Amino acid sequence: MDLLNYQQYCPQDFHLNSKVWIYQSSRLFSIAEAFEIESILTDFINNWKSHGAPVKGFANLFFGQFIVIMADESTTTVGGCSTDSSVHTIKKIEQLCKVDLFNRLNLAFWKNNKVELLPLAQLNYAWENGFIDEDTVYFNNTVATKKAFLEDWLLPIKSSWLKSKIKSLSVD
Repeated sequence: MDLLNYQQYCPQDFHLNSKVWIYQSSRLFSIAEAFEIESILTDFINNWKSHGAPVKGFANLFFGQFIVIMADESTTTVGGCSTDSSVHTIKKIEQLCKVDLFNRLNLAFWKNNKVELLPLAQLNYAWENGFIDEDTVYFNNTVATKKAFLEDWLLPIKSSWLKSKIKSLSVD
């Protein structure tokens, strides 16, 4: 489970209620793309403003496939325009790398020491055929705060909202 110790890369000085947005790529980024993404994200964070005030922000690529953006609102509240600017940055990365970063119907799991994607529509098929089980680690990209990101981003299926979507699990 050491490979999944992502919390160490999260900023310690951000409030637990900091807002979090997670964008999952349709594929693993190449090393060259990861460096380019790092540069774009650094530039975005260094210039991120809300109503003219600097946003205490953080952005990083996790597991080579997830872009995580965090805003500590303890000093500056992130408004609609500043959220739009983060989305614009993600769309720029999406176009540059020719990936889909907005498809919420693709689920991500940790299998065989890597990220595996599965369309939501195939969830029960994957369950019935043993591709996933109740202990398979799921990337819960619905987390919205730093606290939830640290505690609930990676969960076994049996502890996630997916439990209710799997026919044989939701009966228990």
